Amino acid sequence: MPIVLFTDFGAADLYVGQVKAVLAARAPGARVYDALHDAPAFGIEPSAHLLAALAGRYPRGSVFMAVVDPGVGGARGALVIDADGRSFVGPDNGLLAVVWGRAAKRRCRSVRWRPDALSMSFHGRDLFAPVAAALAARRVPRLWLTRQVAPEITLPAGDLARVIYVDHYGNAMTGLRAAGISPNARLRVGRRLLPRAASFVYAAPKTPFWYENSLGLIEIAANQASAARLLGLRVGTPVGPARGGRPTTRS
Repeated sequence: MPIVLFTDFGAADLYVGQVKAVLAARAPGARVYDALHDAPAFGIEPSAHLLAALAGRYPRGSVFMAVVDPGVGGARGALVIDADGRSFVGPDNGLLAVVWGRAAKRRCRSVRWRPDALSMSFHGRDLFAPVAAALAARRVPRLWLTRQVAPEITLPAGDLARVIYVDHYGNAMTGLRAAGISPNARLRVGRRLLPRAASFVYAAPKTPFWYENSLGLIEIAANQASAARLLGLRVGTPVGPARGGRPTTRS
């Protein structure tokens, strides 16, 4: 089974390599994919929405190791969630809650196993990576996981009317699914009302607009410019359709 990594570890730092070393040792036949390593640092809720948007782009049977974990070393638990044919390993801090809330078929298990050597600051390497490898190799020891009714920490599974990610172009992805917004709606960002464009080529240069991105989310962009710089956007900036945009509540 493929293993998909989703973290806020930073692709340029030394942490991802250590995780991959554990995966290579414990599941040498598994393909490892990097979904994202610059998820919003410490940003559990925006990262939960990003993870939910990305998950369906990977094949059924994939095992996700998802770690955005500002409470590492504390009392929060560790989970395995099976959701619509994919498995997710990570902290019980809300990061897996949107995937859980939107799944039609789901199961939750608590990770009871602890390694002999467990760093207080690096559960991604020492705890979550071995569990992800065991799931991918289909060799999970019987006492590692126990049934849990649901995650301890939950989040609303509907859309999040905030910026959840800003890429290196300055495009700002939101937690709003475009299918729930009228294509004729203008998007309110602060005091600005942004029109929709089908893509960059249909907008005037350096003019902000919104569009449905490749993940089905509303994204704020500017043709050949940084929308984040033009509009002062960052993770957490509130957004929403102007009156008449007919947002829908989805789960």
